[in-house]
Amino acid sequence: MMDIAFHLSPLMNGHREYADLGLGVRKRHLSKFLVFTQSLPFTYQTFAFKKMEFDGADKLLVRMKRDITSFLFDHLEFFQTFDKVKIYYDDGQQAVSKVIHEAICYTLSKDAYLFKDAHPCDYCLSQVADFACGIELTALKYDASEATATDAIFFGGSNSFKKNYLKKIRKKRMG
Repeated sequence: MMDIAFHLSPLMNGHREYADLGLGVRKRHLSKFLVFTQSLPFTYQTFAFKKMEFDGADKLLVRMKRDITSFLFDHLEFFQTFDKVKIYYDDGQQAVSKVIHEAICYTLSKDAYLFKDAHPCDYCLSQVADFACGIELTALKYDASEATATDAIFFGGSNSFKKNYLKKIRKKRMG
């Protein structure tokens, strides 16, 4: 793999560290990263919210906290198998960071978690999370018939995307 931290959106759009790489190189990098993720022992869960479905940011944040807290309670036995649960977030959105902190602090024992800053270039798992979230977002776009031309270039049509990417990454999704 290239010595570039994986970040799906810039990779697909040829921005930032991918600006000098051709389309073929970027597509191969995406395929190699998919193969890499398949060999890793991780699970994930994503949450998706549409701002327009809420009467204001406060109601959206309450819903986010409720959904994350419910998820944590539903999987509490799993999380309790670890001595320490490390939460990595890049603080990209302060409100999201606050919701994550509050949900985890409410759900898990104070001694059972540790918050850490996550920067994709420092943590491979952060890059994997970016990939999983990007694939799940792309699935939502395909389902809503809102896929972009760039999505089609990298993933093909909806069926191709589901078979070659979504199905593979969802094997890692928490039940």
